[in-house]
Amino acid sequence: MPPEMNSAKSDQSVLARDEAGSRAGQLRAEINLANRLYYVENAPELDDAEWDAKMRELLALEQTYPELKTPDSPTQRVGAPPSPGFDEVVHRVPMLSLGNVFDEEGLSAWYQRALDYLELESTPMVCELKIDGLALAITYRDGVMERAATRGDGERGEDVTANVRTIRSVPLALENDPPPVIELRGEVFFPNSKFAALNAEREKAGLPAYVNPRNSASGSLRQLDSGETAKRPLDMFFYALGYIEGARQPSTHWELLQAVRNWGGRVNPWTRRANSIEEVMAAISDAGEVRESLDYGIDGVVIKIDSLALQSRLGYVGRDPRWAIAYKFPAERVETTLKAIHVNVGRTGALTPWAELDPVMVGGVKIGRATLHNRDEIVRKDFREGDRVIVQRAGDVIPQVVGLSPNNKRSADSISFVFPGRCPSCGTETVQTGDEAVTRCVNGTCPAQFERLLEHFASRGAMDIEGLGERVAQDLPRLGFVKSIADIYRLAERRGDLLELEKMGETRVKNLLNAIENSRSQPLSRLLYALGISRIGSESAEWLSRRFRGLAALKVATEDELLAIDGIGSVVATTLVDYFAVEQNQRLIDDLIALGVNPIDDTPEPSADHPANGMTFVVTGRLETMSRSEAQSRIKALGGKATGTVTGKTDYLVAGAEAGSKLEKAVRLNVRVINEEEFIAFMDRGIVPSAPGS
Repeated sequence: MPPEMNSAKSDQSVLARDEAGSRAGQLRAEINLANRLYYVENAPELDDAEWDAKMRELLALEQTYPELKTPDSPTQRVGAPPSPGFDEVVHRVPMLSLGNVFDEEGLSAWYQRALDYLELESTPMVCELKIDGLALAITYRDGVMERAATRGDGERGEDVTANVRTIRSVPLALENDPPPVIELRGEVFFPNSKFAALNAEREKAGLPAYVNPRNSASGSLRQLDSGETAKRPLDMFFYALGYIEGARQPSTHWELLQAVRNWGGRVNPWTRRANSIEEVMAAISDAGEVRESLDYGIDGVVIKIDSLALQSRLGYVGRDPRWAIAYKFPAERVETTLKAIHVNVGRTGALTPWAELDPVMVGGVKIGRATLHNRDEIVRKDFREGDRVIVQRAGDVIPQVVGLSPNNKRSADSISFVFPGRCPSCGTETVQTGDEAVTRCVNGTCPAQFERLLEHFASRGAMDIEGLGERVAQDLPRLGFVKSIADIYRLAERRGDLLELEKMGETRVKNLLNAIENSRSQPLSRLLYALGISRIGSESAEWLSRRFRGLAALKVATEDELLAIDGIGSVVATTLVDYFAVEQNQRLIDDLIALGVNPIDDTPEPSADHPANGMTFVVTGRLETMSRSEAQSRIKALGGKATGTVTGKTDYLVAGAEAGSKLEKAVRLNVRVINEEEFIAFMDRGIVPSAPGS
């Protein structure tokens, strides 16, 4: 073939590829716009036949010229080859939980606490439907979807990017100049209208039916074959910002939602603003009225402080944000038969009764067991085996027996339930103190308590020993491998015995021992929480860690030393002193230290060089950039003392607007008075306020 013919053919090939690239770009834009109009704006312009034709043409072009395929192409929604599993994702900003309220009184109390903390009279809020689905965090880089992760335990989730790409209401690429990097959060759900059809397909294929749309959403999103996920009609609403880089974040939550909509994300159209609790309650009433007409399940309304700056100031208590709350709808109640009453022994020795029920559907979930709270509740309501009872899921989560059915008819041989006077696990006589309703086994070596303590010690929020779950936590003590918490760190010496355990092969034993070894590096606060001391949660464990720095000092702490810690009250202080007074607990601490499980809290002490160290401050009036409690925290962090009373020993009075009588007293006692600007310069840069007239 003449060279000029080869050259001409090559030119035609380049031209064809260029034309194909131009056409593919046009088709991608048209299909993505059609998807947005259909799924996000609810204003479709293309009919199904036109959409299918454009998609077929784009698929053909990308098959002919694979280099034309882009991450934001709508063809990427068809799914990828099956995955062997999901990679773990550590959330850069934790996906935390929400506190719940169930009435106007609880809602008002939450709002007032927020206002008191901020020292405000009122602040706008945003109300959103609380969708019963699966929380997701989706990261976009340069406008293109980079990663999608499930909530998981809030700290770690699963990478489900390939599956989320198949959800047509989720944009593969954001529009209209989005930030360089942004993580958006929302809820994936399975439309109610498609649920029955899905279960019919599963039953036809010989698979178990999903019990409710939420389970079907979770199951669909966690398919290892994203091609299967693509067949499920999953949908999603965005409702929050995780983090943002390279751009200024909106000033309010409402503005954020408008920005997400502008970028092409789907935001729930019901969402509304409110300026008072009365307006919030009106919104909740409306949500209850429209609940049955929605094509997705909701179990309440989420209320958020609108200002993102105020959200940041409010922060968190434990794992719950102070700036948001979930108002939960009344739980669904159904009737069933109480077949038997059982008693469970918890890790703190509490004896908790539970009901074995005739299985019944409650709120879309099949319930076969439920809590009966405590002995006093059984006596007060006279629950008996064989009774017809009313069951609900508290907060739509925890099943509980709430009372006898009006239709209950007892047989002549019905007898009252007798609560055990001895521990069902170890036979020790139980006790019930006058100030609590809980009946307890006080035997510290009770097997049931220890098994649950072992499971708690290894849990993700404590020492995070993967592989030491419920079954292994039962097997190890029962076989004599572990008799105290400290024995966990001796298990490497019994590797051969562990290999003999059921379902514990070489790989599982290796992983368990590695996880145990890695747990030695957990911080002191985690270890203190893991010990399972009554009334010591993760937050109080942090306070204790920062004050005492190590196990040895905490073990000999006095009640007065404990009470000196902000947040530790008399009940917790007494509990701790009593715990460390028990000989076996002292031996446990000594044993852990000897085994090298002795983390030291090395959080830096307040700088002795800072001029505020050792000074006494009083903060009064309304500050513009922080609350009084925030100002007091800054003082304490630098080694200063924040008090509420002006005396001759007060070094500085920090006076905000409307300072009142404390300002008058400070002037009378010649105490130095500084304004907020001077206070910030003092705290941040160590600039000591100049004396008046200098």
